[in-house]
Amino acid sequence: MAITIRDVAKEAGVSAATVSRVLNNSGYAHEDTRKAVLDAIHKLNYKPNEVARSLFKQKSKLIGLILPDITNPFFPALARGVEDQLREEGYRLIIGNSDEHLEQEIDYLDTFIQHNVVGIIASVNEAHSDMLKNLNIPVVLLDRTIESLPAVYADQFEGGKLAARKIVELGCKEITIIRGPVEVKPVYERFVSSFQTLRQAGVKINVFDSKLSFQGASNSVKTLFDKYPNTNGILACNDIVAVAVMNEAQRTGRRIPEDVQIIGFDDISICEIVYPGLSTIRQPAYEMGAKAAEIIIKKVKQEVLPNIHCKLPVQFVERESTRKVGD
Repeated sequence: MAITIRDVAKEAGVSAATVSRVLNNSGYAHEDTRKAVLDAIHKLNYKPNEVARSLFKQKSKLIGLILPDITNPFFPALARGVEDQLREEGYRLIIGNSDEHLEQEIDYLDTFIQHNVVGIIASVNEAHSDMLKNLNIPVVLLDRTIESLPAVYADQFEGGKLAARKIVELGCKEITIIRGPVEVKPVYERFVSSFQTLRQAGVKINVFDSKLSFQGASNSVKTLFDKYPNTNGILACNDIVAVAVMNEAQRTGRRIPEDVQIIGFDDISICEIVYPGLSTIRQPAYEMGAKAAEIIIKKVKQEVLPNIHCKLPVQFVERESTRKVGD
């Protein structure tokens, strides 16, 4: 029969509520009482969760991961890289989805701390970053950057430049950049880089705003071709938005890539599933996650990092939503 919290309470000579307070490190418990509870847990081999084990060892094997939107396949790819690397080192992962909301990020941080995590990997906006700087455990940012904290991210400026150069090289003369939310730093960085590169090329530039989700983008782009009927090249802020644009282009009778060429950003799995296949800028999501896990483990072990920021390269992936050079 499984050992329960009541069995632990009986063995220690305390109430179940006291055992709960000790397990969750919440509320007051005298040191003698705390020792009696821990001794009872150890004697009965009671294992409610990772928190209980961490109380014996004074260090858990849990890492917390905050992601902004797990419905976007880019972020599960990041998470898989984190998880695989952590498992190799004997660590386990707790994931929270914040939807870019500060309140949810704070709630998950509180939850992680209550579960005695030894480190946190976070993908949060810079405006929300102050809450991370004051934690007493290691923090590594993923797909985001703050100067004072370790971070792993892709080269957004190079990605924006690559996309812009390619769309010009392929003969587009009126190009629409779909900007995305300006408060999401990597998205804004790739927009700025694309815009500067296109301006230097002397082509006509339109800027169109959209949300990052598929539903939000689908609603936004319904007016795209009415507003810019002559656009023949589109740089989308991510692949999900690019797919929404492809759907709208086809709905309005535009051929891809003959009438309009489209380049996304991220290289999520959907790029190969949609028709025509989506040309895009590839971010090495899995590798980014694995690198962030490697760094957080080093921080947990109090190893010195030669560089706290790790920037990974991006590359253009050609598919059927763009023409071949010379076509």
